[in-house]
Parts: sequence; C-alpha cells; structure tokens
Amino acid sequence: MSSVTVDNKAFYTKLKTISLPIIFQSLMLALVAAGDALMLGRVAQEEMTAVSLATQVQFVQNMFLMAITAAGSILGAQYWGKGDKETLQKIFNLMLRFTGLVSAIFFTACELVPEMLMKVFASDSGLIEIGASYLRIAGWSYLMTGISQSYLAVMKVTDHVTPSAWISSCAVVFNILLNAVFIFGLLGMPRMQARGAALATTLARLIELGLCIGISMKKDYIRPNLKKLLASFGQLTKDFARQCLPLMGGSLFWGVGFTSYTAIMGHLGVDAAAANSVAAVVRDLICCASNGVGSAAGIMVGNELGAGNLEMGKAYGIKLKNLSYVIGFASTALVLAVTPLVVRMVILSDTARSYLTGMMVIMAVYMIGRCVNTVTINGVLDGGGDTLFDMYSLAVCMWGVAIPLALLGAFVFHWPVLLVYACTCLDEVGKIPWVMLRFRKYKWVQNLTQDFSEEK
Repeated sequence: MSSVTVDNKAFYTKLKTISLPIIFQSLMLALVAAGDALMLGRVAQEEMTAVSLATQVQFVQNMFLMAITAAGSILGAQYWGKGDKETLQKIFNLMLRFTGLVSAIFFTACELVPEMLMKVFASDSGLIEIGASYLRIAGWSYLMTGISQSYLAVMKVTDHVTPSAWISSCAVVFNILLNAVFIFGLLGMPRMQARGAALATTLARLIELGLCIGISMKKDYIRPNLKKLLASFGQLTKDFARQCLPLMGGSLFWGVGFTSYTAIMGHLGVDAAAANSVAAVVRDLICCASNGVGSAAGIMVGNELGAGNLEMGKAYGIKLKNLSYVIGFASTALVLAVTPLVVRMVILSDTARSYLTGMMVIMAVYMIGRCVNTVTINGVLDGGGDTLFDMYSLAVCMWGVAIPLALLGAFVFHWPVLLVYACTCLDEVGKIPWVMLRFRKYKWVQNLTQDFSEEK
C-alpha cells in the first residue's frame, strides 16, 4: 500500500474536473453511432447493418490513432506535471506526424478498394455494396480524424479538458443533425440513406478540425511547431516510440480482435449481424463512464509521477483501481435496466430481436471486466508507462482463448449464435485476476520524464 494519505475531497474534485468532460465527450461520440443506427434502422435493417460493418474500418484506424495519441498523452501528462511546455510541444509534433500518416493510408484504401474492405466483414453482396458506397464518402473524414485527435489529446493533458469536450460535442451535434437531413432527405436534400450518414460524418469532422485549430490559437494553449514537424527530436522520439509501440501492439490486438468478433457475427447471418450491431452501440454508450475515468486516471497518475510525487501517484492509482469495480457493477445494472427499452426501439426481425435480448444479458456480465480493465490497464498502468502488459494480456486472453473459441464455435462446431457471442465476451472478465496481480507489482510507479532543456 502507499505510505501517503490521499485528500479525498481534492482527489474527487480533480477526478470530476477531468473525467466528466471526457465522459460527456465519449457519450457524444457514441451518440453518433447510436444516431446512425437508429436513423438507418428506421429506413431498413440492411442499411443499418451495412453501415455498422463499414465503420469497422474506422474502428481499426482508430486503434492506430489511439496508440499514437495515448503515447503522447502518457508522456504529455508527465511533462505537464513537470512544467516542461517546450517538450510537450515536441510531443505534439510527433503525434501529428504519425497520425497524419495513418489517416492518409486509410483514406487511400477507402477510396480505391472499399469493396475489398467490406468483404472482410460481410459475405452478403447487398451489404458489401451499401458499405462500399458509405466508405467512399466517409474516407474523407478519416483523412482529418488523426489531426483533430492529436489536438484534442493535447488539450486534455494541459488542463483544457472542457474545451476539448465542447469541440467534440459540437461536432457530434452537427453530425446528428446532418444525419437526419441527408439520410431522410430533409430541407430539400436528396434521400441518401447510408451515403447520407457518410456525408454527415465527413462534414462533422471538418467542423471539428476547424474548431481544434481555431481554439488552439488562443493564449495558454499548446500549439504544434509546424516548421519542425519533420524534425528529429533524438531521445524524445525514442521515448515516444518506447511508449507507442507496445500501445500500438495492444491496440492492434484489441482492435483487430474486436473487428474479428464483428466479422464472425456478420458471417452468422443478417439477423445475428443486426443484433450485434445494436448491442455494440449500447456497449459503447455505457462504456463512456469507464472510458472517462480511465482517461482521467492516466492524466492524474501521470501528473503526480511526472512531478516526482511517486507515492501520491501510487495512492491515486490504488484508489482509482478500487473505483473501477464500482463503475463495473453499476454498468452491469444499467445494461439490464435498459434491455427492454433497447429491444423495442429498433426495427428488427423476430429472430434478431431474440438474439439482441440474449446478447444484452451476456453483455451485462462482460461490463464488469471491461470497466475494471479500462480504468486499471488503460488508465493507471499506462499512466505510469507500464504499456507492455496490455499487449501481453490481449495476446493470451483474446487471441489465445476468446477468438479461437468463437471461430471454432461459429465455423466448426456450429454453436448457437448466443454461445458464439458469449465467447467474444470471455476475455475481459477472464483476465481480471491477472490484471490485479500485475497492478500489485507496482511497476507502473515510475517517472518517465527527462531533462531536454539543453536540446535545440
């Protein structure tokens, strides 16, 4: 245990100040997917399902972007805690450099080979055609996402959490409004359905990027030095890579694994894919609380460790880990509470509706592991630079157990749809004991900062 005493009032005040805007931001972002699903669900089940499958491409892209921005956030939080703004600006440059490259690659793939991308997630020719038309338009939004996410990440670690949440929220509001206009053909616009959802997303990302750049021009904001965008920062680049590469491995394991789950369910038929699409939207909405607290945990722990307050950083981490269980059980109760409402809200076939009911019950158990692991691994452990563990745990629990079981169940043993879905939820709950064992080794209690004051 830590040898220092945490001031509960100061701790919870700081936690609320950081986490609530991030929770709100996560909720607003999840509402975009919910808005797409609900609006397209009112048009046709096939349109909703195709877009849900197509957005898995952006999900994979986000795995790369999350690793890069998370590495920047880990180092950025510690250097901000140390008071070294110049080094933080260099970290911003590194984030922009790598997120820009990733965004360009995914944009090119969506424009040139969208049908090939869709075939990974679906076998139905109708779903592939609808999804490809979505990707050709939405690909332009992928080009801008990496840049705006870098700006938002820097805002969060530099005490500008609220403006970052405001920017994302504005983009979400525009996205939902434009969704209604383009999907249903309101205000004299043509009825574009899936392509309308893609156009709305692209315009919303353009607005988001413009707001990021505009607000960052204000006083006291960290801005990138574009003249040194491609400059080599020596040891700092190595430190960035040391954090980023394990995070990249973990993100890819998790992202490709989750995409594999979606692909497996997609190949079990349109009803299974439709039910899974709705369940995924609910999961993402309810995970907003743990995502927000997890992000806040990384910033709070990182600030203390970077400032040299190792014992206080350790004490914060212990308190946040305990809090993750409270969030997990609360999320379980919430999933069960909203299940009847969700099942009635979306137009589904009787078979898909029965699948959805079962998936929601299974997901309720899954939420305990998801919340605990998000706060403990992605928050506390990563905040102290212990980024390798996430990759190891995913390699063993997801790729060594859950995915093989789901594949065998779906394509070899032909298990019922709900049993296959349960296999895809197995890894998060199963690895909790391992996560707690790693946490108590306290390898994450470390100061990652260095003195770069003499570097030009």
